[in-house]
Amino acid sequence: MMALTQPQSEKKAARARPMSGKAVLVLCAASFFVGLLLSGRMTILTSPPSATRGASSSSGHGSRIALFSDDDCEHRRKLEEGSNPNDVMKEVSRTHQAIRSLDKSVSSLEMELAVERAKRNGGLGASVPSKGLPKAFVVVGINTAFSSKKRRDSLRDTWVPRGEKLRRLEKEKGIVVRFVIGHSATPGGALDRAIDVEEAETRDFMRLDHVEGYHELSSKTRIYFAAAVATWDAAFYVKVDDDVHVNLGMLTNRLARYRTTPRVYVGCMKSGPVLSQKGVKYHEPESWKFGDEGNKYFRHATGQIYAISRDLASYISINQPILHRFANEDVSLGAWLIGLEVEHVDDRSLCCATPPDCEWKKQAGNVCAASFDWSCSGICKSVDRMRAIHSACGEGDGAVWNFAAAA
Repeated sequence: MMALTQPQSEKKAARARPMSGKAVLVLCAASFFVGLLLSGRMTILTSPPSATRGASSSSGHGSRIALFSDDDCEHRRKLEEGSNPNDVMKEVSRTHQAIRSLDKSVSSLEMELAVERAKRNGGLGASVPSKGLPKAFVVVGINTAFSSKKRRDSLRDTWVPRGEKLRRLEKEKGIVVRFVIGHSATPGGALDRAIDVEEAETRDFMRLDHVEGYHELSSKTRIYFAAAVATWDAAFYVKVDDDVHVNLGMLTNRLARYRTTPRVYVGCMKSGPVLSQKGVKYHEPESWKFGDEGNKYFRHATGQIYAISRDLASYISINQPILHRFANEDVSLGAWLIGLEVEHVDDRSLCCATPPDCEWKKQAGNVCAASFDWSCSGICKSVDRMRAIHSACGEGDGAVWNFAAAA
């Protein structure tokens, strides 16, 4: 038995013997050079050295992307001659970094190309012009309804400037504020005429080609962003409900942090339950799409207030005919963006509670950008309480005028 088991033990030992350092080095180097050989087909897209240098200095969409420079080629030749293992690993890491950078550049170019197609009416939805539009830092669209005149007046008496101050805010600070509303089911009827009269007096409306209705908020949101990006060339577009208190100075300063970030989505991110039971508030008729009963939605900004950057508003404008609308407007927006390369910013300053919460934070030096009551999905009895909340939690009338939008 011992004579039989000894060879088996020797075989096991042979199988367990580790590879030598030289063999590992040869295997790594071979894998690296095979990768370079396979990626060689991409060099067809690159320009000759002289053309590459010219292309790198141009900014047009027709410029070619240079995957490797002359220095890279020389470095690779020396690497092949020397075959230093440390140099090989450094080159692998360098290549991975270059690929990640290229992926980001391609993603940005794809969005720009989509906008260019829309300009030529080659996109799915409305075109997105970039020239000739008034410049702005942020467009604040306040979602409102025909029956909400008292709410609108409560905002005009607190955080929404009136008349000349509104025009000056737009011209000097790049902050556009408008009440957003569509038309009634019978255009030109009494409801529409009442808005016409109010608009003639206040000049603070943005009228949409949309039939008003609570169950049409997803459509209204989609149309609002498309109309806003076609009217103003802004860095950000905000949607806020007309029963929310906002400090415009704080809002704009917080958004300014992300001005250089492409594809940014700012709000109080949440993940609430998917309500499949009929008859309850926020019922989701398409609950089956979100998995088994009891599941939660994907992370998205709560609907009281949120902001998106211009490139995302352009995306919505271009693709609006094929953007699916769920029952809840905030879920719809989250669904439109969840599959994109988007930075989700969870900013809790946009969802402070009403006094004493926002008042204590103000006293501590942390002024809130927006305040409302979660229990009411807005400020409870906002018409009666807005002035008191503004007095307790407002940033002061001069704060917004200290905002300096970067060029």
